[in-house]
Amino acid sequence: MKIRTFKAGAGLIASSLMLAACAPMQQTPAEPEHTKNVIMIVGDGMGPQQIGLLLAYAKQAPNSVIADGYTAFDRIAENGSMGISMTHANDNLVVDSAASATQLATGQLAGAEMIGANKDGNTAESILERAKKLGKSTGLVSDTRITHATPAGFAAHQSHRSLENEIAVDLLNNDVDVMLSGGLRYWIPASANDEQSDARQQLETLSEGSVRIKSKRKDDRNLIAEALEKDYDLAFNLDQMNQADGKVLGLFAYSSLPNAIVENQTKNDPDRTIPTLKEMSEKAINTLSQNDKGFFLMIEAGQIDWAGHYNDTGTMLHEMLRMNETLNYVLDWAEGRDDTLIVVTADHETGGFGFSYSANDLPHGRDLPGDVFKEQQFKPGFNFGDVSTLDKLYEQQSSYGDIFYSQFDSLSAEEQTPANLARIVNAETRFNITEEQAARVLATEDNPFYTEGHSYLGTKTVPKMDVNGAFFVYQTDDNRQNLLAREVAEQQSVVWSTGTHTNTPVLVFTQGPANATAPFGKVLHHTDVGQHAIEAMND
Repeated sequence: MKIRTFKAGAGLIASSLMLAACAPMQQTPAEPEHTKNVIMIVGDGMGPQQIGLLLAYAKQAPNSVIADGYTAFDRIAENGSMGISMTHANDNLVVDSAASATQLATGQLAGAEMIGANKDGNTAESILERAKKLGKSTGLVSDTRITHATPAGFAAHQSHRSLENEIAVDLLNNDVDVMLSGGLRYWIPASANDEQSDARQQLETLSEGSVRIKSKRKDDRNLIAEALEKDYDLAFNLDQMNQADGKVLGLFAYSSLPNAIVENQTKNDPDRTIPTLKEMSEKAINTLSQNDKGFFLMIEAGQIDWAGHYNDTGTMLHEMLRMNETLNYVLDWAEGRDDTLIVVTADHETGGFGFSYSANDLPHGRDLPGDVFKEQQFKPGFNFGDVSTLDKLYEQQSSYGDIFYSQFDSLSAEEQTPANLARIVNAETRFNITEEQAARVLATEDNPFYTEGHSYLGTKTVPKMDVNGAFFVYQTDDNRQNLLAREVAEQQSVVWSTGTHTNTPVLVFTQGPANATAPFGKVLHHTDVGQHAIEAMND
């Protein structure tokens, strides 16, 4: 059904070196290929390490679901260009998603946590806004919230990423043609929290009961009604999205969309109401490509970052598989086209992730048939990790967040014991912990970084980190997830260095017209990535 009726008020470029004597005396330069469409795909938190996790699983896991071991990253690297980009914000070593997205969107240096502004605090035009001036259609897709830092950086201008109520207004005022994500809570009036209100009843009818109705606005501004007045089709579930025509605003969750483990478990459910990242991307491209002048689309695989923050390796693998599926779809759509630039990168790396060899569970000696080992067994001195670990990571049934918030925290206070936590972890993952380990995960301490009024550091009693606690800033309860990661680290052959971001340079994959991809195949900064994308679109 079309919902229009609710009017409720206001690599390096290969080039052979040839001897001049062998070259023609005159050569007509090739006509530059025109870049009609630009698709930027951002894996939030997706450093080289996260791509390495996907590649290791695809190519080494005994039971990999990627049967041929050939990922979308193999595919784009073979057919395009690959470079590397530094991500830092102005005068900082490390970047957050807001500043990084702003730099990718505008090609200008930004300050930490600002949205759509340059380092001096001035409004900076984004590639999306430039596309609109060129008559192109525009779109934003994310598996987090449409008002979250990455999509916001492309179509909003605010002093801080936390201003999501104001960001929602900016997105609507920017008249972005397709917006598909979560985050309904910033679009509906405060009065919708009253179950008897007209706004609540109208939203329940429009959403067909698909989305939790609860507002985080402080005013009674109804952006859903305003979107209808701007001629958007509304979508709150998969069927409504599929039937939407023209401009579409799709808000499929109160906050974020389900994590990739849940998405994978439910994608074949005929009663599923929430679209996958791939399905949202497909809808966006099919809609935007109807414009003869072309389009700009940003797609964010945003929950790679969240898995990294919580040091949740199994969930992060699933997030990378979601990214892989989505990128494969985009590459399928672009196959045979010479008018579309695809840029795949990350805003930063999250977690300082890596597989590592250890002194835990040293290998036993074994015989090898080769002549070098005729007189002795093959017995490495350290545990270099077993590839079967990759299958075990994939077999995780719940994210660490769901283990705590949906299962452990739902128990009565007297049942929230180490024994019950161990039971849940051992049922939901392939890496068992003991009751003693669970007790360490649940241990607390006085907050050594307590800061009154701080949104993340304002709790007086927090999980006990012991080591590098300053780098695990999301203290309230999230650090239990990081502590669980520490307890299973030896079994997983995994190390994590932080609960925040690192300044590890990220990879930049591009595919499209040769003149458009050429500038990306070198060492860059994210402002360069943004500038090159804008320049390509202007051609």
